[in-house]
Amino acid sequence: MIYLAHTANLQLAGFAFATVGWILSSITTGLVQWRVWHVANTTIITSGIAWIGIWRSCFFSDILISSNLKTMYCQEFSVQDSFVPREIFVAQGLMLVAVILGFIGKVTTACALKNVYQGIPPGAQIVKWFIAGGVLNVAAGVCILIPVAWNLNSVVHNFGISFPSTSYMPTSPLTQDAGAAIPVGIVSAILMILSGTFFLCYKLPAKCVLKVHPVSTEEGDISDAWSTSSKHTFPSKSCTSVDSSLNHMPYCNGISNDAFELNEYL
Repeated sequence: MIYLAHTANLQLAGFAFATVGWILSSITTGLVQWRVWHVANTTIITSGIAWIGIWRSCFFSDILISSNLKTMYCQEFSVQDSFVPREIFVAQGLMLVAVILGFIGKVTTACALKNVYQGIPPGAQIVKWFIAGGVLNVAAGVCILIPVAWNLNSVVHNFGISFPSTSYMPTSPLTQDAGAAIPVGIVSAILMILSGTFFLCYKLPAKCVLKVHPVSTEEGDISDAWSTSSKHTFPSKSCTSVDSSLNHMPYCNGISNDAFELNEYL
């Protein structure tokens, strides 16, 4: 038998994937380790390594900051700075859009799951909620994948950045590597797209089959005796009978969760 609450197991897993993906996308947006530069001049950049994110560049320096503090020197930049390359400019906008879309998608799918497990009609609205959440999560995954892939391409080809002299950064490194933000962003994009696909795959059952097993006379007598003995303990329920095709089985009308009712959803 098919219950409404049993139709969203895949979507419940998708909601978990979307939650992890959204958290990772937020972490990726804030990380400074998008590109790791290895520089030749270690006079100012004492460690010889600089980290470049989409919001700032950082490095360790014994001159700009005391070596006893073990604190990175960071300088922020924005889209208004002319030296910011296109891959970083695009990453700033798309990562913010991805975080916003992912959050809205989570809220939308949470509403859909709430309707599923509480059995709130009509069923067609549940499908619309899941479709909206799926589209938003897939869009968020694409928004993450584009800047991550673009910056990875810049790392592979060892592209430089025309930093001004006031940033104490060279215009190009000796070599550069992909920072931690790149793999984290890839995993985040995969989870968001996968969860969105799960949501888009949701379908209401075309028909719920009602299975009825006849009750023997002895069992019926026991059931009647039990209901009689329990009159003074439990609230009374009005009993009706199902039609003749169901062998006149008695059932009692009580308060129940519609998600676990055997109804037909179109």
